[in-house]
Amino acid sequence: MEVTPYNTGESKKEQVRHMFDAVAHRYDFLNHFLSLGIDKIWRRKTINEIGKLKPRKILDIATGTGDLAIAAASLSPEKIIGVDISEKMLEAGRVKVEARRLNNILSLQQGDSEQLQFDNQTFDAVMVAFGVRNFQNLEKGLEEMHRVLNNNGKVFILEFSKPTLFPVKQFYGIYSRYLLPLFGKLISGDASAYTYLPESVKHFPSGNDFALVLKQCGFTNIEIKPMTFGIVTLYIAAA
Repeated sequence: MEVTPYNTGESKKEQVRHMFDAVAHRYDFLNHFLSLGIDKIWRRKTINEIGKLKPRKILDIATGTGDLAIAAASLSPEKIIGVDISEKMLEAGRVKVEARRLNNILSLQQGDSEQLQFDNQTFDAVMVAFGVRNFQNLEKGLEEMHRVLNNNGKVFILEFSKPTLFPVKQFYGIYSRYLLPLFGKLISGDASAYTYLPESVKHFPSGNDFALVLKQCGFTNIEIKPMTFGIVTLYIAAA
């Protein structure tokens, strides 16, 4: 079942683009507010794992306003490129990059994650935080990540998952179904965007199911690292 933000005749990709353009002005605040600030911990743990690879060239897919790409600058790579389909999100991200004086190593550019404009084996690490769930064609997006990774490279995918432990499962279900859309609507003005989020998580493969998709797209040595009682999961896989 394909879950989309709006009930329009547009493709999921176009609907996602419009959704993020609409919420870009409040996106960072909502990220931190709705996760109670835990999203910063998730990103930090992801960067720690990426740091073990000592990557020189990093690609951040669905970079949004660039939080993960900016965090990766602490690894002192030669180059970080962030791509996203939402120009409004990228505009907000570029302000942050400029403020942190990271223009020399970090660039944010508009692009389609399912049609990356990079040569084969360009990057040592490809990362994406909370973005693969929004792909119109999941397998195509993952295959593109695999294509642009060098032979010793790895992909790092941080994504929401479905907690199974009591009472986390029950609390998360109530929070995502009722509270998250309510706060999202009040703060961003877009009710559909924050109704779409829990629905997209509900229908997205997680854990071993997502690991199987990664394997089918050419990845090997897949690691599954749940965080915060399984609310999110970090997937690490070799090219």
